[in-house]
Amino acid sequence: MTEISNTPPDPTVKGPDGAAEDTVLILRSYPVRVGQKITIEGGPRRGDWEIIGVGERKLRLRCPIFHQELDSDWFCYVVTEAAGIPWPHRH
Repeated sequence: MTEISNTPPDPTVKGPDGAAEDTVLILRSYPVRVGQKITIEGGPRRGDWEIIGVGERKLRLRCPIFHQELDSDWFCYVVTEAAGIPWPHRH
């Protein structure tokens, strides 16, 4: 198991307005489609799956080996790492 630390690796940088800036991971939903084949590399669902259903909050997956089907919370995201941006965002 990986040890989790809550100590920041680097001190934050100050932006032009004096706000703290950090390296932030930006996650956007990935537009998966029925029929796509995916491989999950880690966790309890690791392995090969076919997407057989796509909902607003859930995916339905089928194992191509055992033909087991399961409903899963949405987990497909595109991740971008951005440095030097204000965080938290002011909405």
